[in-house]
Amino acid sequence: MTHALIVIDVQNDFCPGGALAVPGGDEIVAPINDMMDEFDAVILTQDWHPADHSSFASSHAGKSPFEMTDMPYGPQVLWPDHCVQGSEGVDFHPDLRTHADLIIRKGFRPDIDSYSAFFENDQKTPTGLKGYLDSRGITKLTLVGLATDFCVHYSAVDAAKLGFDVTVPLNACRAIDMDGSLAAAEQAMRDAGVTLT
Repeated sequence: MTHALIVIDVQNDFCPGGALAVPGGDEIVAPINDMMDEFDAVILTQDWHPADHSSFASSHAGKSPFEMTDMPYGPQVLWPDHCVQGSEGVDFHPDLRTHADLIIRKGFRPDIDSYSAFFENDQKTPTGLKGYLDSRGITKLTLVGLATDFCVHYSAVDAAKLGFDVTVPLNACRAIDMDGSLAAAEQAMRDAGVTLT
C-alpha cells in the first residue's frame, strides 16, 4: 500500500500575522516537517486566488468577512482577501519543507472557491489530484494542515468518498472554529470513515 502525506495550505496568510490567520497555525510546521520522510509521496496544496476572487467579502458590496452568501453552487462563507497570487501571503510558511512530489493549486477560478484538494466547491470540478494518486498507485492518505474545519475537513471527506484510506492526525492541524465548525467537521470526517488520531 503506497502512502502519501497531503499537506493542506500551510501558507503565510493562514499563519499568525496573515490575512486569515488560524490560531497556532505555525505550530504545526515542525511536526509536519518531521513526518515527511515517513511517506512514499508528499503533496502540498496551495490556496491560489486571483485578486478579485468571488469568495472575498471585498468582491460583494456591503458584505463583511465571515458573512454567508449564496453562490450558484451553494452557500459560501465570505473571507478576507487572502492567498492572492503574487502576494507574500500565498507563499508557503518559510520553515515548511517544500521538496514535494506535487503541488496542487486550488481556488484559482475567479467564480468558485475550493476548500478540498480534490474538487472545487461545486463538488464536480476536479483538481486532478485523484488522477495523480491513482497513477502512482497510492491508496492510503494522511492529511495535515490548515484549517481542520475547512480545507482539511473537505479534503478528507472527499478522499474517503473516492475510496482512499484516510487518516487525519489532529495534532498536525489547526482550526478556525467558527460557531462550532470544528466539532461539526470532526463529526463529518468520522461519518465519512476518516480515522482521526
